[in-house]
Order: sequence, then structure tokens, then C-alpha cells
Amino acid sequence: MRTFIYCLFSYLTLLNHAHAILNIDIVGGKEEGGHPIAIVPFNLQPGTQTHQDLARIISNDLYRSGRFSPMPRHILPAHPSQSNQIRFKHWKTAAMPHLVIGRISGGVVGGYTVEFELFDVFGSKRIIGLRYTATPQTLRQVAHQISDEIYYALTMERGVFNTLIVYVTLQRQGKRTQYHLYVADADGANSRLMLRSNEPILSPSWSPDRRHIAYVTYAHIKRNKRMAVYMQEIRTGKRTLVSAKRGLNAAPAWSPDGKRLALTLSKDGNPEIYIMTLHNHSLTRLTHHHAIDTEPEWAPDGKSIVFTSDRSGQPHIYRMPVKGGKARRLTSNGIYNARPRLSPDGRKLALLHNSGQGYRIAVLDLENGHLKILTKTTLDESPSFAPNGSMIIYATGSELAAVSIDGRVRQRLSVDLSEEVREPAWSPFYR
Repeated sequence: MRTFIYCLFSYLTLLNHAHAILNIDIVGGKEEGGHPIAIVPFNLQPGTQTHQDLARIISNDLYRSGRFSPMPRHILPAHPSQSNQIRFKHWKTAAMPHLVIGRISGGVVGGYTVEFELFDVFGSKRIIGLRYTATPQTLRQVAHQISDEIYYALTMERGVFNTLIVYVTLQRQGKRTQYHLYVADADGANSRLMLRSNEPILSPSWSPDRRHIAYVTYAHIKRNKRMAVYMQEIRTGKRTLVSAKRGLNAAPAWSPDGKRLALTLSKDGNPEIYIMTLHNHSLTRLTHHHAIDTEPEWAPDGKSIVFTSDRSGQPHIYRMPVKGGKARRLTSNGIYNARPRLSPDGRKLALLHNSGQGYRIAVLDLENGHLKILTKTTLDESPSFAPNGSMIIYATGSELAAVSIDGRVRQRLSVDLSEEVREPAWSPFYR
């Protein structure tokens, strides 16, 4: 069994493979039980050209949520692009309660105009209809915005399709290994390289306003190489050194107000949780225990922090008030519980769990104590909630994967076989 020290640095060894830009494909999951919806390919008006299939992007978005079951394109009974072309009886016969149609015009001079409409088939009425302007570079973003509108109209919950993910890749070049930090759309498209390094890049964490990412890599301080925490601005790429104290500098986590970081430091000899005020880098020590305390995660209300500790003899997850006090143990099942991530509403806890059958992603209901295993693989790590709490992205084997919070839909987010991708983190919503 892996020791807890190995857990703390497991990503250092697990990153020791290969590299590439993420290329996400839907390759698994269940459609049964999802809400049926038909998404007709968007009509290209005369003279309009684009390589983007907006209807396909929207269909994939909704399917990945686990809440919808889009009608396969090859069995669509018709292909209307205007409301007056819809024959609702065709869709009623197909038992399809909702229908999406759309149109794209322009694209030569002045960009595109994109229109879509969502219909209630059995009520024979339109639910919403919106128009967007786009450039060739923002057409995918418009598709994600449409997905969000559809998701909200039919679930009354906010969609996460127009959000971002950050992840780490690596590339072996002879005896050298190069690491890369990428930011991409939530479906893996439009990846942007944020950092290239010959040193490992670990634990990326989003600021609440999505403007910065904190992460761990190595810094050269007075000719000595040290583990360090950096903060990087997404728009400009500007990097700021946050902490490079002697020993461990690890696991940064932003406070909900974006003014503080929780992190793990061993400057006093033992790995402990500290809270840093960012404007002056002042530190407040939170934990005081001879065990290893690491992987802090803020509660959404900013009043407490959950973290991993082996103070019971095995790694388990604890909660402690930010102002200090007694740590309360949250997990009891299994031999290993680590990498805690709280849902946006603070009611559930995603974690890495092992009960003797491998390392799997699980969710703990903090109100009733029920633990649900979401995955069937055995080398999972790094869970991260979508900002609406509906999905979890995580790393497994040589890939990333996503699972709906009810465990009903599981998908691999595939990459080239020569590549390795790790450490995913889902962004907050735009503010």
C-alpha cells in the first residue's frame, strides 16, 4: 500500500510519462434516463462557411452533463431551421419533448450572426430564442453559451459549458522531461499554453475571479532549487512567486474572497496547513500536529477548511475552523481518503478513496455521511467539481475522465497514446 508520504508526492512519480495537448472525445457513458432532446444541425445561410458544427458541440455539452440524452442525428425525423418549418407532430411521434433549431449567417465580413430557438414539442410553443454575434475564434464559445441557456431553461440550474479547465502535461525528451501547464475550454478545445518548464508543475488552483492560477513548481533561490508556490495571471502570463520557504511549499488553495491562500508548508519541520494573506504574504499557522497535514480546501463560506491528515494512522479527511480550534474527522470508511474537494454548495465532498480495491473517486454526503463510489477504475486522482456541482473531472491512468455526480455517466477524455495529462482543475463561473 502506498504510504501517506507517497500520496503527498504521488503526482511527482505519476507525472513521469509523456505529453500532449488534450483532445477530448466522448468514448463512454450511458444515455438511459437522460432527458430526451433533439438538436438539429444549424442551417448555414447562403454564402456562410464555417468548419464549426455548433449543433454537435451543443449536443456533446448536454450529453456530458449526464442530464440529457440527445437524439442521434441519423434518426432525426426532419431538419427545420425556422419555426414555421416545424411540424410538431413528427417530433411528438418520436416522443421528443424538446427541440433545438438554429441558423448561422455571415462569416465573410463582419463576423457571424448565430440564432437558436428551443421549443416545447408537446406544448407546441417556443421556450427561448436568442441571437449572438461571433468571430471565427468565438463560435465555439457561442455554442457553449447556447448550451448553458438550454441547460438552465430545462433544469433551472446554471450550466458549466462556458467554463475552463487547467491541466498539466509532460513530454519526455531523451533523459529530460518537460512539463506544460494548459488552460482550455471545459470540453478541451482552445487550449492555451501558460507555462513550459523542465521542473514538475503540480496542484493548479483557480482564483475565484478566474484571473489567476496558483500552482507548485521549483524555484532557484540563491543557487538552491526549492519547491515553490507561484501565482500566474491568465491574460498576461505574468508570474509572481508566492512562497519558496525551506522545505515543503505545496497544495495552494484560494479562499472564496480571493484574498488568501491556504497552503502546506514544512518550514518549521513538519508539514502543516498555513493561511497566507496575499497582499503582504503574512502567514497564520492553522494546524499544530505531529502528523502530516496537507491538501487544504476552503469551504464555500470561507469559515472552515477541510484537509488530509494521517493523524489517525491512515490518511483521512478533517475539517477545522479557519479561526482555529479542534479538527473534526469527516471520513471513516476505507483505508485511504485524500484529495478533498468540496462541492460549490458545501454539502458534498469529492475525494480519492481506497477500501482495498484501488484508488477511486468517491463523493461523501456531508449531511448524512453516505459515501458513494463514482468510478470503477483503480488509479484515479485529482478530483475537481464543476462550478455547478453536477460533474467531476479527474485523472486516471494516462487520461482525464469525467463523471456525473450521480455516477450515471462516465466518460474518458482521451489523448494521444504518446501523451500524459494530469492535475485537472475546473474553473469557477465567470463573475
